[in-house]
Amino acid sequence: MKIDFTLNGQPTTFEIAPHDTLLRALRNHGIWGVKFGDEAGMSGSDTVLLDDDPVLAGMILAAQVAGRDVLTIEGVGGAQERGWRGTQPLHPLQTAFIETGAIQCGYESPAFILCALALLRKNPSPTEAEVREAIAGVLSRDTGYVKPVQAILRAAAVMRGEDVPPIESAGGIPLPIGLFTPPAPQDDLPLGGSDNRGGTDTRVRTTPMPTMTLAPETENLRQVGKPRIKVDARKLIQGKPAYTDDIEHRGMLVAKVLWSPVAHALIKHIDVSKARALEGVHAVLTHHDLPRIVYTTSGQSDPEPGPHDNFSLDYKVRYVGDRVAMVAAETEAIARQALELIEVEYEELPAIFDPRESMQPDAPLLHDEPESWHIEDKNRNLAATIEWEVGDIKAGFVQADRIFERTYYSPKVQQTPIEPHVCTTWWDEDDRLVIRTSTQVPFHVRRILAPVVGLPEKRIRVIKPRIGGGFGVKQEVMIEDVAAHLTIVTGRPVRFEYTREEEFYTSRSRHPMYITMRTGVTNDGRIVANDMYALSNTGAYGAHALTVAGNTGHKAMALYNAPNIHFRTEIVYTNTPPSGAYRGYGVPQGFWALDPHIEWICREMGFDPIEFRLNNAVKAGDLHPISKAWNEGREASPEYIKTCGLEDCVRQGAEAIRWYDRFGNEDWHRVPGKPHLRRGIGLAAVMQGTSIPRLDMGAASIKMNDDGSFNLLVGATDLGTGSDTVLAQIAAEVLGCEVMDFITYSSDTDFTPFDKGAYASSTTYISGRATLIAAEQVAGQIKQVAARMFNKDEGYDPVTPDDLELRDQGVWTMDGRRITHREIALNSLHHEHQHQIMGIGSYVSPESPPPFAAQFATVTLDIETGQFTVDELIMAVDSGVIINPVTASGQIEGGMVQALGYGHCEEMAFDENGSMLNRQFGPYKIYRADETPELGVIFVETYEESGPFGAKAVAEIPMDGVGPALANAVYDAAGVWITDAPILPEKVWSALREK
Repeated sequence: MKIDFTLNGQPTTFEIAPHDTLLRALRNHGIWGVKFGDEAGMSGSDTVLLDDDPVLAGMILAAQVAGRDVLTIEGVGGAQERGWRGTQPLHPLQTAFIETGAIQCGYESPAFILCALALLRKNPSPTEAEVREAIAGVLSRDTGYVKPVQAILRAAAVMRGEDVPPIESAGGIPLPIGLFTPPAPQDDLPLGGSDNRGGTDTRVRTTPMPTMTLAPETENLRQVGKPRIKVDARKLIQGKPAYTDDIEHRGMLVAKVLWSPVAHALIKHIDVSKARALEGVHAVLTHHDLPRIVYTTSGQSDPEPGPHDNFSLDYKVRYVGDRVAMVAAETEAIARQALELIEVEYEELPAIFDPRESMQPDAPLLHDEPESWHIEDKNRNLAATIEWEVGDIKAGFVQADRIFERTYYSPKVQQTPIEPHVCTTWWDEDDRLVIRTSTQVPFHVRRILAPVVGLPEKRIRVIKPRIGGGFGVKQEVMIEDVAAHLTIVTGRPVRFEYTREEEFYTSRSRHPMYITMRTGVTNDGRIVANDMYALSNTGAYGAHALTVAGNTGHKAMALYNAPNIHFRTEIVYTNTPPSGAYRGYGVPQGFWALDPHIEWICREMGFDPIEFRLNNAVKAGDLHPISKAWNEGREASPEYIKTCGLEDCVRQGAEAIRWYDRFGNEDWHRVPGKPHLRRGIGLAAVMQGTSIPRLDMGAASIKMNDDGSFNLLVGATDLGTGSDTVLAQIAAEVLGCEVMDFITYSSDTDFTPFDKGAYASSTTYISGRATLIAAEQVAGQIKQVAARMFNKDEGYDPVTPDDLELRDQGVWTMDGRRITHREIALNSLHHEHQHQIMGIGSYVSPESPPPFAAQFATVTLDIETGQFTVDELIMAVDSGVIINPVTASGQIEGGMVQALGYGHCEEMAFDENGSMLNRQFGPYKIYRADETPELGVIFVETYEESGPFGAKAVAEIPMDGVGPALANAVYDAAGVWITDAPILPEKVWSALREK
């Protein structure tokens, strides 16, 4: 059927099927700015304006828009840089999103803008509360909503004709109002000094710059440390086809997978004849059709350290959601119908869901197949184990005056990137298999899949487009083999995308852990013995079993420099969806146990929580306590902590949260006129790591073009973190030019240099150092050409390359002469001694300098119901020198809100048969824009000499402290310890009743 309507101001006719949603119809016609996020309309990424009102394109039929007006992001703002045809202006909302760094992964940015546009057309002067309410239907997993709100308020001011402060002013970085100021007279105003969401003063919220204490070494830098606009911001804010699924192929088939309805069973018989006979079906594959190749799905370097226990299809299923069969068909509807026609006879086996029962003698065995290897003990369902000791833990407990022991539980939570897993595969003109996939690890995908699909690496090309969020779940080689097998069989392009339900129950999640802490303390406040035992649940498969749990001990237990430390972990199989990599990679679980345990000790022994932490914490110059005992990738080797800003982080964070006025202040704890409410304040001190030493490797290449611009090719994967921009800033600093002078291209196994992928907080540190090396090579070559050109000038003394300076897109002599980059490029490529100015750099770090942070939280809690509201979160972070403060603070803000979810409200729930109950947004609760607390970010710069321009990691550390600080704040408010996350109201209520 045909429908006529107006699309982005133009009369339009679509040919559609009666059951097509507006989302599917728009994307089928090349309108890529509208995105799929879920089937239930909870993510909001499919928002469009229908007659000026926001609607969800996935929740209405295309036929319903006949005769009406539809606006997508493609109709907002004008076409950019069209050569002789010129450039039309962007909409002020688009400009504001670019300027404020509100675009991170960018997947949901079009929806934010359309919702904001609808609001501003009706209300040109909204309050922050009204802005947050307007975008509350759009979920973001990476922004924390701070910068999108700032962008909308900034745009509203511009549209009203008001002046807005520049993002970077000549006087330096503007500080958010309210930080480091005395408390208000009533001491009840939130961070920022305004009346927040009900108020009208929005000026403070139109600049995205964090508070910063700058390292003196950065004083003369021109690009590094500056809030440069992201290199991909313009294309993302216009809805350009940048993501994996934004592609068309003639004859593309749709892949679907039949998932197991039972938790543990043998496939006794499977009949696919009816499915294969269905018109429009091109392939149906079972374990009978594929070679039996065992592999690991963990996207890690060779050799992968975890169990190799996975098959593309197996004769046994191990959880509800395990694979049974694969289908490729002409349409999604036909593929789904084919799945229903597959007949399977299961021989159900006993299942095990509680990790505490996995190693019992009578427990059913999950991996008794002979092909699997690198499993610690198949007969005990023990995927991996680690144990190490520093000092003498038994002797340490003898020295202690008091010993504290308690068990903590960290739950199974899902990464929930708004873009689900999606992959397309096809044969190219050279009969090579091309895999276009939303992955964090393109080079690992190629290497791991090669034996699985029976091709050498050289016949596989992996392309990583823009990613709509990863958070570790896309560090898994999890869907690419499905599409690849079906392309091999059919010879056709194949597209495979998870539904939101599939993303929940058959993707990956954080490892649930039971962690027992036992700590010995002396009466004078010294930790003399610290012991941790972690029982980790890897689920049905063990891809990241070893390394995640190892990180739990390695990073968390290293913060306090006790002379005697012991760590032991057992990682077990259960018949639950597999656990995997999740931002923080085991460290949040460790600090969920360690920091509330430290707070408990302080409360019981009367120690000041700040002083006790700082007195026992590692300091600059200390040997990393665990470095000699264990390392994630290679053999352990001593590492020294060269930079540590933890004390300054704690002190500055405490000032910002008004710790010294609030902690222990009964007047502040009670809310006047509301005797059922109590306020609480909590802190947590945390550390992370920066890359995996002696293992993680990155590379970059830079070449100079005729016009003096540069191509920067990096294997590093930008997940929305802004790494493409940060790496360009590093190169621009060395080469004396602007970020806009670079064409940055990342992650294509055919064209870009190798990189191990985006994980372990290593991109800026490792790939940045590789970029720095490449840029220095190019700078040296530019200076050589420039010196030759300068020395042709008569009347001047000869110059050498060492006499020259690169800045302002050219090369300068000490006497003020200048040659532009363009002139140098033309000379080198066309005129004299012709050669390509080009450099390539590789880097593997021998060390892993840890970032440090102090996390603070305040809550208001109802002691009658257990319900509480998180009011403020402030994080002060030492991540070395901050290359781009806007993108870095965006990562901290988004990380805090993501961590707040697992501390406060997120948990995957299962029934007695192992089937996930809350497999959609809504039942699985993540924070909305109108629910987030006040967020504050403080950067305390240290200069880490091993990092590029002094940088350390920033991406993972915001996940570590929010949950512990929240638990400590709840105790401060209510006097009860909640040791199992998330801290649900019923848990608080029950603890209060038992108190």
